[in-house]
Amino acid sequence: MASRILIVEDERNIAELLIRNFQQAGFETEAVHNGTDALLKAEKTRPNLILLDLLLPELDGIEVCRLLKRNPETQWIPVVMLTAKGEEVDRIVGLELGADDYITKPFSPREVVLRVQAILRRTASEKTVPANSKIHVNGITIDLQKHQAFSQEGLIDLTSTEFKMLSLFAGSPGRVFTRSILMDVVWGQEYYGVDRTIDTHISRLRRKLGGLGDLIETVHGVGYRFKA
Repeated sequence: MASRILIVEDERNIAELLIRNFQQAGFETEAVHNGTDALLKAEKTRPNLILLDLLLPELDGIEVCRLLKRNPETQWIPVVMLTAKGEEVDRIVGLELGADDYITKPFSPREVVLRVQAILRRTASEKTVPANSKIHVNGITIDLQKHQAFSQEGLIDLTSTEFKMLSLFAGSPGRVFTRSILMDVVWGQEYYGVDRTIDTHISRLRRKLGGLGDLIETVHGVGYRFKA
């Protein structure tokens, strides 16, 4: 069955361009043009991925992303934000809310399709984790099947990207991961992000770990590792 992409873009010429390219690549697509319709359509149709513009009528993309990730019915849906070059602060906020990636306008439609394919491959591989697979390390328990992490204080509220990063670190304590490796493993080899994206997620993950946040160590000039 073809994957379904929900395109949320108020500029109809851009939406039509994306629709054509995704359909040529074998995807099913739908498009809406404001934030309110995006939330209604996402909950009703449960697409495999949402392409979300930031500048939208009624509700902007940041608020749409926030509400999608708070709703148990839609929080699992990967979100890729479409942003203008001058919206770095909004991109960072969106990533902190749980967006999986962002693409800066103007963009190549082919690049958008490749990035979406990479994210869908990653999410599909995460669903094949054997039942009862768990990691126990340094006071943290990670349930790979249920996509949940726990400390002594209880459930740690993580986005899908934060969970992926924590699982990678905790699965290999002491190993140094460069930013390039983190991008490849967490986002897929076709990811074209920048170091700031990794640093933002690391900072957010440390805060959510609370007193255990210092388990993620910075190796200056190289990357990050989980304290052995």
